[in-house]
Amino acid sequence: MKLPARFDDLDGQSVFITGGGSGIGAWLTEGFISQGAKVAFVQRSDATGLCDRLEDEYGNRPLFAACDITDIDSLRTSIRRARTAHGPITVLVNNAASDNRHTLPDYSVDDWDRSININLRPHFFSAQEVVGDMRAAGGGSIINFSSISYMMGNADYPAYVAAKSAITGLTRGLARELGPDNIRVNALMPGWVLTDRQKDLWVTPEGLAAHLERQCLKREILPEDIVAPTLFLASSASEMMTSQALVVDGGVVMTG
Repeated sequence: MKLPARFDDLDGQSVFITGGGSGIGAWLTEGFISQGAKVAFVQRSDATGLCDRLEDEYGNRPLFAACDITDIDSLRTSIRRARTAHGPITVLVNNAASDNRHTLPDYSVDDWDRSININLRPHFFSAQEVVGDMRAAGGGSIINFSSISYMMGNADYPAYVAAKSAITGLTRGLARELGPDNIRVNALMPGWVLTDRQKDLWVTPEGLAAHLERQCLKREILPEDIVAPTLFLASSASEMMTSQALVVDGGVVMTG
């Protein structure tokens, strides 16, 4: 992986990533591995092949645990396994999400609960599980993946949009609570990142052209474009940044 900068302080850090075996998450796992971090990640599908490749390429094998993050007990067990293997966790990346499309009339209570249980609930309980590690270490960084979807007012997936909006609120509340312990909590807000899933399910030539017209930067956003901003938020390069929403969208929405 070719990155524009190296974050030397991430070398040896214990990092935990949700959804770290596919899509953006696989790139994040590789990004931290490339910095020398000790990475553990959870993923529902088998990610052994990714671990094999990264070990071959970097000599640094991530720890993969098969886990459905809607099962909080399983998520906690996976975090504890990572702690045993790599030491106290000092970087947490809450990346896993599901942006399945739906409309208001066809969505059941069970559908709603499942969306929230994927897109919001794990962010809180993973932070709860690692905060003791970070306090003991004298600090840490929690990075919650949100989305510009709610800032754009997107239709077609209101449960996802609601959860992504709530992540920003959760981030700010945790940043205030944990700041005295030197634990930083920030949200990362990707735009339309063209993962294989997006291409397979929702990208059309017309839709992509319309979105690129809204971007200031007129090229597609690729999963690897999200890696360096995440490493930045994890590293001491951003040591006085907390309670922030860092937008990486090519210039669609504006903050400030």
